[in-house]
Amino acid sequence: MAVVQVSEQILLIVLSRESRCGNELDIAAGMAETKPSRHVIVDFSATQVLTSGMLSKLLALERQLGAFEKELILCSVPLSLMRVFKCVGLQGLFRFAADRTAALESLGVACDNGATPRV
Repeated sequence: MAVVQVSEQILLIVLSRESRCGNELDIAAGMAETKPSRHVIVDFSATQVLTSGMLSKLLALERQLGAFEKELILCSVPLSLMRVFKCVGLQGLFRFAADRTAALESLGVACDNGATPRV
């Protein structure tokens, strides 16, 4: 698990392999309870399981951030998990990016030489 403040405007949540209960998402939601000041990128590259609890937390986080015109971007989502988003009809609700670099670029953050935040 890692929660990295990429900049004053962007928070990166890297879900761990054991993220079955989504503790990292609880941290992000807690930071977004008051007026959110950051966009949030959630990196799924190490995640193999997507639980209903995690989906619920993602939906709540999307709602919280959207209320203040902040973005939630899900990146590096494995094909097996993308199927879950499609199966439950949520692929159109969330914004997806291929990887961290693409997520940062979609927020208008230029990455020097393709560098991405290291965790």
